[in-house]
Amino acid sequence: MPIKRMNRVVAAAAVFTAAALVMSGCTKVDEGGDAASAFPEKDIRLIIQANPGGGSDLSSRALASELEGILGVSVIPENMPGAAGALAMEYVAEQDPDGYVIGFGPVEIAMLNTTQDANVLPENYDLLGQIMLAPGVITVSSSSDIETLDDLVTKAKTAPITIANSGAGSIWEAASIAFGTETGGQVTPVPYDGGATAVAAAASREADAAVSGLGEALAQGDAVRILAVLNDERHPDAPDVETAEEAIGADLVFGGWGGIYAPAGLPDDVHATLEAAIKEAVESDTYTQFQEDAGNLVVYRDASGFTEFVNDQFALFQGLLG
Repeated sequence: MPIKRMNRVVAAAAVFTAAALVMSGCTKVDEGGDAASAFPEKDIRLIIQANPGGGSDLSSRALASELEGILGVSVIPENMPGAAGALAMEYVAEQDPDGYVIGFGPVEIAMLNTTQDANVLPENYDLLGQIMLAPGVITVSSSSDIETLDDLVTKAKTAPITIANSGAGSIWEAASIAFGTETGGQVTPVPYDGGATAVAAAASREADAAVSGLGEALAQGDAVRILAVLNDERHPDAPDVETAEEAIGADLVFGGWGGIYAPAGLPDDVHATLEAAIKEAVESDTYTQFQEDAGNLVVYRDASGFTEFVNDQFALFQGLLG
């Protein structure tokens, strides 16, 4: 082959090889010719603000298991307790918004800036979807002379009552305060180390009443009387228990909700991928059964709905606890 022709062949081959190398590093292209995101290409970390074994941890791990099958990568739960959840939430906010670090956000994501003066604000995050709700309930000892929620209101208007809750700055303390504000009763919230111990205090009449999750109340069996569910509808695990609206006409809706969030500023395609995966995971039979077995409700809100909800809750707690 003549030298000039050989040089042209070698040059053409070099150009082809270089082009192939460039294309191999490019974003994938779908059948319609549009660029398709390669996300996710590696494991995703799911930061949990609580210790292993609690409601936040178990809900997070149940969701992570479903997300792995949907996204095709490992979703690794990582517990980071501390400062009532602020440690984890501030950590997530500081990470690169690339979708590889996400977090479980409980109701405290809308409270901590008020109760702990933490740098936890809704605008610090891309709120991707609500995944569950544990409605609150008000209980008294089964040996108490308080038979109804109206009886509790009457007593609180006569003399101060104590309402046990899961601790200062918690959702159940906020519900205790709101009960007094909404009804005009005299309420002293009493903090305990968790909802279970708060209900136990009501059962033993150490406190006049308690606010907790339904599961913690049901665990006390016949030792307590559930007066009302703090939700906009009755709980399927306690269908005979009225809502506060039904019982006394009070707008008392408080629950231990949770959702998934990421650092603010996710790329649109990454945001869309995570939002769709979360929706699919929440609607799966396995996840739904897990939450039902735990006594929780499967409540899904998409990113837009969850963002609006969290902002509304943030304003509520600013007014209630600020």
